[in-house]
Amino acid sequence: MKKFTKLLALLMALAMVFGLAACGGNSDDDVENSNEVTASNIKIGVILLHDESVGYDKAHIDGISAAIEELGISADQIEWKKSTPEGAECADAARDLADKGCNIIFSDSYGHQDYMLEVAGEYEDVTFVSLTGDKAASSGLSNYKNAFTKCYESRYVSGVVAGLKLQELISTGVLTADAQPDSFDADGNIKIGYVGAFNYAEVVSGYTAFYLGVKSVVSNVVMQVEYTASWANETSEAAAAETLVGNGCVIIGQHADTTGAPSAVEKLNKSGKICYSVGYNVSMLEAAPTAALTSASNNWYAYYIYALSCILNGEDVMTDWSAGYAGNAVKITELGTSCAEGTEEKVNEVIEAITNGTLNVFDTDTFTCFGSYTEGGSFTIDENGKVTHAYGLDSDGDYVNDNGECIVDGVFVESELRAAPYFSLRIDGITEGAMPQ
Repeated sequence: MKKFTKLLALLMALAMVFGLAACGGNSDDDVENSNEVTASNIKIGVILLHDESVGYDKAHIDGISAAIEELGISADQIEWKKSTPEGAECADAARDLADKGCNIIFSDSYGHQDYMLEVAGEYEDVTFVSLTGDKAASSGLSNYKNAFTKCYESRYVSGVVAGLKLQELISTGVLTADAQPDSFDADGNIKIGYVGAFNYAEVVSGYTAFYLGVKSVVSNVVMQVEYTASWANETSEAAAAETLVGNGCVIIGQHADTTGAPSAVEKLNKSGKICYSVGYNVSMLEAAPTAALTSASNNWYAYYIYALSCILNGEDVMTDWSAGYAGNAVKITELGTSCAEGTEEKVNEVIEAITNGTLNVFDTDTFTCFGSYTEGGSFTIDENGKVTHAYGLDSDGDYVNDNGECIVDGVFVESELRAAPYFSLRIDGITEGAMPQ
């Protein structure tokens, strides 16, 4: 009986061993499956320069929120780091997010880039994305990425909206040199203005596209750019707009992130000044119901749905991603009631032309550079003021992932050699104020 009991115990033990072996028979697969990133277990880190109170950051929040909803990702799977300065605080935030198990970490400001790059080198299994950034291709890190939209396309379209408003003011006799002498320069050109944050290529590319959009409708325009030295300073943006309107500018565009400029223009418009606003990121109609015409904007959903889908599918995210109208990544916001009649139809026509490639924003036949650059340096200008060569330079002298030439078939190709804008050419008709210290 004792032998039988020992035999039974032995058989039971063996059964347990084989049972455990059967349960763990695909142990390699189980380990693999446990590491698989799915919609139910993905963790996403987001570092924002500001928060939802600032249009640029709100556009990112809206974009990523729409993307996770479509992918079936819960909102509590996002770790937010809002109002993160462009300093060591960004590195601390990125490390904290990586330590919390985030699979992918986004930051939304150019000034975050070096800190994101630093931390990316410490966590090779985490994907880091800088929007905007320009060092991914040269970083040597496979887990560090850059992305930005071709927002210059929507800025061009918003310029067309502004140009149509100018055309209406001219045709109705409201805007004439006799009635509004301060709004014309000595050569009879109409003055428009632009509030810019910094004199980076991103801003230069955008304001040039806006100007060319206006100029495609009304050819005799000149533009003055005033800088604020801040991405989001409502007081400084308002002051810059007031200065420009005070100098006679009829339209005020912006590459700055608050409602400061549109609010100031609205106040001046109501006081009897002939002035209108074109904003950035979000609709400015709440802040400027009369003065706001539209805003150039980004559809950040287009990038977030792409990048998150890559992570979920086990695919690598592009080193440099950029898309415009053809990729549904840019847009203008709803048209204000002050827009000229026929604006919507014209806008649709222009967007279609940009999308199908029959209209190129930086067609070198549409601008000259007599007063801005001469032969040599990064740009070559012919005797007619036309740019014939443009060399995309970075701190090392050339982008790693291109041959340096930005002019292809008479067009400056923007955001193709890398994601971040690199159009830094100053064209005739645009003047810049000094950068505040």
